[in-house]
Formats: sequence, structure tokens, C-alpha cells
Amino acid sequence: MPPSIAAMREPVSSGLTRTLSWRLDQLQRLEALLEASGDAVAAALAQDLGKPPLEAAMELVAVRQELKLSRSQLRRWMAPRRLPAALYLQPAQAQQICEPLGCVLIISPWNYPFQLCLHPLVSALAAGNTAVLKPSEHTPATSALIAALIKAHFPDGTVQVVEGDGAAAAALLEERFDHIFFTGGERVGRLVMAAAARHLTPVTLELGGKSPAVVLADAPLGVTARRLIWGKGFNAGQTCVAPDYLLVEHSTKAPLLEALQRECTRLYGPEPLQSPDLGCIVNQPQFERLEALLQGARSRAQIRIGGRSDPTHRRIEPTVVDVQDPDDPLMQQELFGPILPLLATASLDEALRFINQRPKPLALYLFSGSQQAQRQTLQSTSSGTVSFNDVIVQAGDANLPFGGVGASGMGSYHGEAGFRTFSHQRTVVHRRFWGDIPLRYPPYAGKLQLLKWLLP
Repeated sequence: MPPSIAAMREPVSSGLTRTLSWRLDQLQRLEALLEASGDAVAAALAQDLGKPPLEAAMELVAVRQELKLSRSQLRRWMAPRRLPAALYLQPAQAQQICEPLGCVLIISPWNYPFQLCLHPLVSALAAGNTAVLKPSEHTPATSALIAALIKAHFPDGTVQVVEGDGAAAAALLEERFDHIFFTGGERVGRLVMAAAARHLTPVTLELGGKSPAVVLADAPLGVTARRLIWGKGFNAGQTCVAPDYLLVEHSTKAPLLEALQRECTRLYGPEPLQSPDLGCIVNQPQFERLEALLQGARSRAQIRIGGRSDPTHRRIEPTVVDVQDPDDPLMQQELFGPILPLLATASLDEALRFINQRPKPLALYLFSGSQQAQRQTLQSTSSGTVSFNDVIVQAGDANLPFGGVGASGMGSYHGEAGFRTFSHQRTVVHRRFWGDIPLRYPPYAGKLQLLKWLLP
């Protein structure tokens, strides 16, 4: 019988997990887990998502980078921060200390099922918490592997894994955790937030949305096209920060399409569906959803690049679709697949207006060498992250805080941001017994004017 949430909270409330040594020990256990699991992770990801070995290795690399940074910086992150104390508090000292929250719940998605389960766990353990992990049921091989690895390397009272479908997740959400970290879609994110509200549990929501990419006329088209095709082909487009649609200046549209076709052939060969470097769609319902969108685009003669699919292996080649209408079916939801709608735009101003009429995205991309265009994009939009002249890479650096805004999420993690997400930042004031000022105590008669003079 696994320990209850209350039992998992006990080592935190007793002070055991506050020490640097306890936290480093947990990170060392996680390091040992990674060292022992490389081949097994690659096999599980190949089974669940058809991931090429390099893409599978990147999931391990991301967790290792987070571990390396956390272990090297943990002592500094844990150190109290001195704060200035107001004159009326003197003589006094003030500081802020980071304390563990307790037992936290991490609900992970299926698109990067290993990385996005263990990556936030690094931050949770570094901050001195115990944790319950709920891997995605849509990647069963990886879920079972995570459960076995955690059981082999951690006591149940420190980290435990709960497998199962949505009903298992719903049952977990009835429990009172001290923080809930959810990565997934907006619809389920709303359910998580509603469940957390019943216990006043704080949440971090890493969601997604339609992340735009804007290409201006001054962008070098070869490297721009190469990075866009890579961003839509990596993990078969099943990445929350993948470019979801493309806004291109009219004069650039035709030459960019030519460049995109060249780069697609360069990266995935003349028959992308046969490429060993292209993954598959996670399951049949997701494939059928994307295939229905593709079929609509085929019927409207919108496909400019790609458009073929393989139902037997759930594969879709990188596809570029020429979209004229902002209300096109491809523009109604996050695609989460290797399909890239392209819309022509008159100018950067028009592109930014288009973006601002929609929910705030998790990522925004601009391909242009113009510093003015980059400044205008930053000043005129809001998004979780921004990357100029590349895609996806900003989400892979452990040093850079990562998170959404508005409908694309709330809260952030990676590096110190993750450590603080899973910590309570507690303010502490130390005062002396001497230096007591009579002004603060009754009777108040005659003291108001003096107070106004001291505190203008």
C-alpha cells in the first residue's frame, strides 16, 4: 500500500527535506536513474511515438541539463536573501528564505512523456518537496518505464508514480496537494485549476496554443525555411512551442514556399513518410483528427508542400497549407502535428494585429534581421516566450525560465525559476528588544501629526 499524501508530507513538515544534503541525495538518485535508463527510454519512446534515437536522447539530455544546473547552483538558491527593512522597523534585519511546499503533484503530457515528467521533478526535489507523478496514459510504454524506474531508485515516501487514465488523474485531484504542476492542453488545464481551487492549491499550468511565426522580406530564406521545417518535423510537430502558423509578407511568399520545399526534401528525403527521422502521431484519435483537417485542405486545393499520410504507421509528412481565410478550420485550434498553415500579410504591423486578436501564445517567432522589427514585436505583443530567427530552441535551455501567459499557461520553471515555483518564499524579520518607539502604542492623542511627518 503506497503512503498517503499526508504521510508523504511528513518528512517535509519534520524538517528532514530542508537540508542541502537531503536534496542533493535525491538529485543523485535521479542522476543514477538516468544513467541506468538510456536504452530503455529510447525503446519506450520508439514504441509510443516512433521517436528517432536522437529525438529520444534529447529528452534525456534536457533532464540531465536541469540536474547539472540544479546541483551546481542549489546552495546559492537556498541561501537567504537579504532585504532592506523600512526606517520604522529599525533596528531590524529582513530576509527571504525559500522553504519546501510539501507534497506536490506533477501531471505530465504524452508528447515528451519522459522529459516533461522528470524535468519538473528535478525542481520539486531541489526545493525539498516530495512528489507524486502522473504520467500520460497515452504513452503506456513510457509510463510503465517511469513507474518501474522511480520505484527502483526512490522510497515510496519520497516519490511515487500513479498510472492510469483520466479517472486516475481525477482521483488524484481530489487529494489536497501543496502544489499542482500540469503540462497539457487548455481544456484539461481548466479542470485542473477548478479542482485545485477546491483546496486553494497553487498551480503551475504549462499549456500551449497557436504559436505564430512571422517571416519578413529581409530574412535569409534558406536558413529560415530549414528551421521552420525542422520545428514542424521534430517529434512529428507534437511540440507545444512548435510554430503553429506562418505569417509571411506577400513578396516573400512564393520564394519562401520554394525554400520550404527544398529544405523538406533535404531533411526528410523525397519520400518523407519513409524517413527514419520522422516520428509518428501518438494514437489513432489524434491521427484521425489531423487527417480530417488535411482532407479538408486537400478538398480546397490548399496544400502546397507535402500532404500525404500513412494510416498504418500513423505518419504525416511535413505539410504546408496555403490559407486565405483567418477562419479556416486549420486556424481554429492548436494543430499539434506536422501541418503548417501559411497566410500572406501586407506588413509586420498587420501581422502583429492578427496575432493580438487571438489568445496570447506560448511562443512567438520573428524571422528578420531588423532590430526595429524585433523591438516592435516585443513592445506590441505578449507571449510566454519569444525567439528571433529560430524556433523551439528557447524551451531547451535550463538557464532560461519557461512558461506561458494568459491562455497559454501560468507560472514558469527551468533552473532557478523552477526552484522558486516549488518553494514558498517566506519573509522573515528579526527585531531587537530595544529601540521601542512609543508612537505606535495608544493612547494616540497628539500623535497623528507626528506620524504624518515621519511617514509622508
